[in-house]
Parts: sequence; C-alpha cells; structure tokens
Amino acid sequence: MHIIRERVKEHFPTVLLTLLSIVQALALELLWGYRHEAYYLYEWTWFAMLAWGQVIATLTGFILIWVVYAGNVMRFRWVPAVGDSVVPFVIGLLEFMMIETLNPNKLGYWLIYTGVVYAAMIWTSHVTLRRARQEPDNSTHFQQWAASRNRDFYPEIAIVAGFMAVGAYIVVSKNTGWVALLAVCLANGIILWRFYSTAVIWNRSISEDSI
Repeated sequence: MHIIRERVKEHFPTVLLTLLSIVQALALELLWGYRHEAYYLYEWTWFAMLAWGQVIATLTGFILIWVVYAGNVMRFRWVPAVGDSVVPFVIGLLEFMMIETLNPNKLGYWLIYTGVVYAAMIWTSHVTLRRARQEPDNSTHFQQWAASRNRDFYPEIAIVAGFMAVGAYIVVSKNTGWVALLAVCLANGIILWRFYSTAVIWNRSISEDSI
C-alpha cells in the first residue's frame, strides 16, 4: 500500500496539470472567439470600456488559477482524493460560464460567476495545502507556517460576498453606469492583489529551501 501511495504522489501532479492545461486551453479558445464576435469592443463607448474590463479580468483570472495550481504542484507532494481529479472540470465549467456572460448587459451574472470561481480556487488551494501538511515530504515548508485558522479566511469570504452582492444588485437594477465600472475595476484589482500575494508566498517558499 505504501508503494501505491508513493506512486500516486509521483504521478498525480502530471495528471492534474494535464487536465488543467486542456481545460484552460478550451477556455482561452472561447475567450479568443469572443474577441472576434464582440464587435462593440472596438468602438469608443462606455459599453466597450466595461466589456474590456471584463475581458482583462477574465484573462488574468484564468492565468491566476494556473499559477496557483502549478505553484502547489511544484512545491508540494500529497495523496489526492478522487475529487482532486474532478475539480479541474468544475473550474473549467465555471470559466465557460464566465465567458458566456462576457457582456456588460450580463455584468451582474459575470460578477456572480467570478465570485464562485474565486471561492472555488481558494477552497481547492486550502484543501490541497491541508493534505500537503500531512506529508513528511513537505515538512521543510510547513514548519515555517502556522496552520490556517477560520479568521484567516475572513478577507476571502468578504471578497466573495462582495462579488455576489454587487452582482445581484446589478442584475436587479440593470445598472451599467459608475457602479458597474467600479465593480469591474475592483475585480481587476482583487485579481492583481491575489497575484501579488501568491508571488510573495512563492518567493518565501523558494527562499526557505535555500536555507
């Protein structure tokens, strides 16, 4: 049984990244197709400004998901559950739904899906790290980091709740004015902030290995 566990830990990262690569490639293809079909993107209008904000946030969000997954796979080894192989498909489905709502007239729904994708990314990353903490292979890293507490997730919960609340408001009010633009700008800002925090954790992990 120990041999099977080692075999799974050795091969799962390749399987996970292969699955995620396929899903991300399909999502990017759909996103590229939207760029050709959405004629309003190339007009100097408020509508186009909102649309480009959605496109940029969606693209950077997809890249962030890849960075988080790839970073975990390169740094840690863990014994996966069956659900770990299903999650990339769930993430992909949510990404497709985001692309389907890439239109300022559907901005409220896009914000809701963005919140769901963000929550799924945080949750799966947390589950992965919790499993990785149990493996002696990763002790060098986790002895420097305390286990997460419930209050550590309060900012992430607030972000997801904010996406949901603003998205629901825009769906009901059909607001595509300053509230909508502010929401899109905040979505881009949150994703960039998450990129920064992910880079900080990555750099700290690499420096720990050199000690």
